[in-house]
Amino acid sequence: MALTLKGVTKRVGNVVHIHPTDLTFETGSFNILLGSTLAGKTTLMQLMAGLERPLEGEIWFDGENVTGMPVQKRNVSMVYQQFINYPNMSVFENIASPLRVARAPEALIRERVGTMAELLRLTPMLDRLPGALSGGQQQRTAIARALVKDADLVLLDEPLANLDFKLREELRDELPRLFADRNCIVVYATTEPTEALLFGGNTATLFEGAVTQFGPTREIYRKPNSLVSAEVFSDPPVNVMDCEKKGDHFEDADGTRWTAKGAAAALSDGAYTLAIRPHFVTPAATGTDPIPVSGRVLVTELSGSESIIHFAKGGGTWVSQSHGIHAFEVGSEAHLHADFSQALYFAPDGSFAAAGAAQS
Repeated sequence: MALTLKGVTKRVGNVVHIHPTDLTFETGSFNILLGSTLAGKTTLMQLMAGLERPLEGEIWFDGENVTGMPVQKRNVSMVYQQFINYPNMSVFENIASPLRVARAPEALIRERVGTMAELLRLTPMLDRLPGALSGGQQQRTAIARALVKDADLVLLDEPLANLDFKLREELRDELPRLFADRNCIVVYATTEPTEALLFGGNTATLFEGAVTQFGPTREIYRKPNSLVSAEVFSDPPVNVMDCEKKGDHFEDADGTRWTAKGAAAALSDGAYTLAIRPHFVTPAATGTDPIPVSGRVLVTELSGSESIIHFAKGGGTWVSQSHGIHAFEVGSEAHLHADFSQALYFAPDGSFAAAGAAQS
């Protein structure tokens, strides 16, 4: 059983919401749609669910063309970012509602609702109305309703975005386990690269309605196929700069030089774009190939556990992200280190060229 999108597109007037898209999600897989707000994640999910119909292309499920099939005839569940529960029904009845629509036997309803409530720690709240619950409990109720249906396709559209930090962390740990033994396809939309890495599975990176890459999450993170995919998969933004390979080394416009190592050593001489994620740019010299970098401090963000420094470099802005408190005065010169063994190199057209030694 698989869900396959074949050349699916969506336009509203002259505005393209989804560019031609080919994707296949296998049964038992946990899949992430990663992209910024308005990248097309929700629209793509609505097409998968049958809530929207593609302008072009086809959607196949389990060998059947379901492109024109209404959502009511599909075995699909969807959980949205906003809590959607029936306000005048108890938590028990909210969770049970899909089973009642399917006219399931009462004994089966009680058994499955009880199981879901236990999994999501809702058993003490089953007699309450949603309005008496916390935000996290309301979202757990919505997730339980999606799970109790035992759907073939479960779509989760940023379901944790409105929860506080502690609840997000708890549900991030729980969700993969909840689906581990289910014979279904899970598609989870998020704007957060960290969330994608925590879930693992497969990731599709989206940018302005186009899927730029799809595959195992950690593989895409380590070796994005384009600069666009690397930018989608980085928060804070990935640091980029132009450089040139000259024999056994690279050089940027500021005169910084570093040795070409790993797969990057085999690149032809010429112009490239280097990309390096912020957590590899730190006040202390760490990693296997730390290179001094410096620039005027533009913004500092300090929390109890990390420091984020935005500084000017090479006509652009770079970001350093490091553990601990590192105070830099705005306007001062920051002297930092970038571990260039973690760098990614892209050709002038934005396509992936090579990874640094640690990524090769």
